Amino acid sequence: MDVNQKAPNFTLPDENGEPVTLASFQGKPLVLFFYSRANTAGCTKEASGFRDQYKNFTDAGFTILGISPDASKAQKKFHESLELPYTLLADADKEVAQLFGVYKEINRCGRKGMGIERTTFLIAPDGTITHVWRKVKPEGHAEQVLAKVQSNN
Repeated sequence: MDVNQKAPNFTLPDENGEPVTLASFQGKPLVLFFYSRANTAGCTKEASGFRDQYKNFTDAGFTILGISPDASKAQKKFHESLELPYTLLADADKEVAQLFGVYKEINRCGRKGMGIERTTFLIAPDGTITHVWRKVKPEGHAEQVLAKVQSNN
């Protein structure tokens, strides 16, 4: 998926096991970030960054959703331990990650294998992708995304 494409609709369970459909956010701008695994150092930094900037995103009208291949149970622990104010989605089959093109061969600590490439999408109220960050570095990423959001408002 890239800029100017329509984000594909999907339904995934949230951290409580309840289904969440992307189409239900139609009419609202959205930050959708993919991360590799709950409770890992980098993903904790990234998720905490979005938590710490949450009010600024909501003040700008944005909803935040995080997606990883973890099961809902692991997402729930992550959500509670970090006191995240936004929804986490469980993509255990990696189907949505594949739809968005973020499940790919990655190099982690010198080892190649399939995994989630940390990626963030800004999605406009009409469902169009307006910006993409690939190979995200967790430190300061939420601030980068927020700067882009605020520069467009």
